Amino acid sequence: MNRPLRAARVATFVYFVLDGTLMGMWLVQIPAIEQRVGISNATLGSLLVLLGLGAFIGMQVAGRLADRIGTHLVVPAAGVLCGAALVLPGLARDPWALAGALLVFGFGNGCLDVSMNTHAVHVEKAYNRPVMSAFHATFSVGGVIAALVGARATSAGMSPTATLGAAGAVGIVIALLPARSLLAPAPTSPAPEATAAERLREPAAKRRTVPGRIWILAALALMCMLCEGVANDWSALEAKNILGAPAATASFAYGTYAATMTIGRLLADRVSRRFGSAAVLRYGAATGAIGITVVALSPWIWMTLAGWALFGLGLSGSVPQLFSAAGHTDPAAAGANVSRVAGLGYLGMLAGPALLLVIAAATAGILRSGTVREPKSEPEPEMAQRP
Repeated sequence: MNRPLRAARVATFVYFVLDGTLMGMWLVQIPAIEQRVGISNATLGSLLVLLGLGAFIGMQVAGRLADRIGTHLVVPAAGVLCGAALVLPGLARDPWALAGALLVFGFGNGCLDVSMNTHAVHVEKAYNRPVMSAFHATFSVGGVIAALVGARATSAGMSPTATLGAAGAVGIVIALLPARSLLAPAPTSPAPEATAAERLREPAAKRRTVPGRIWILAALALMCMLCEGVANDWSALEAKNILGAPAATASFAYGTYAATMTIGRLLADRVSRRFGSAAVLRYGAATGAIGITVVALSPWIWMTLAGWALFGLGLSGSVPQLFSAAGHTDPAAAGANVSRVAGLGYLGMLAGPALLLVIAAATAGILRSGTVREPKSEPEPEMAQRP
């Protein structure tokens, strides 16, 4: 394998770690920022929708830019934007300022997410073997780094503004360092120029049609990432509220899921190379279904942890395979196709907790026993008859 290609792969790993770290730094600062801005959990939940909206818009913009000018330019620019925007939530002093900050930070994160995944598709194509899942595993490594750094900064008494500002500044430097190692677009032979009459005769549907395969991949990504959203937001709560586990023990539910997710992604490329990406998705989804069923039926915490472990292991290789397939469908439109699949998948991740709440509200009537209610107060005893 040639040296420039190895350097491009290492650079891609760096950007995945960077993205996971920048997002993780925001996540670990949420409680402090929520308290300083003076908002409730419900208000924070509403503001986080803007983070997702900004990310979705950023994905669509960056995907098309990556196809037009190349990922070697878009990826570092997106990394700089994401690093610079990280400090904005730390500067917010009221809900409106925080809303704008989250929208901008989400936009930068979405740009980085899609552009680096598109570049990963190009690296995978050059390697001619599966390498996508390992990139996604290093995103989780970035989350671990953020947790450790954030905890250290908090114990040292650093404010959210200082912590996020310092992390963002380091992120900008890291975003620029490996930029020269990224793959430039491969030269292509120019196609014969069509005449104006030929362009007019070409059906508009033919010029703008997105392959149906992409929408199928996007629907699958929505379902897979909806499951990831459920695990992210409900695993610890389920262990604590349903099984009555202590908070420290309940946190192991998400930790177990995240650990097996990372391990599975480190191994998924080898499995995909030997058995094919369809097998990774098919049997991974089946394993995840078994895992979440175990969680739903488990009366014991150890059994619940085992269920979340299976769930994480099963889901681990699914999303990388879908992103990879989207990028390879049409190399000339890899960025746009990855943005469609990633964007719809991201919406699924955000919709997961909300969907569960809607289902819970719709089925709450099952709690009614159907028996006649007891009267609110005992009837007064009859008055003695007067003589």
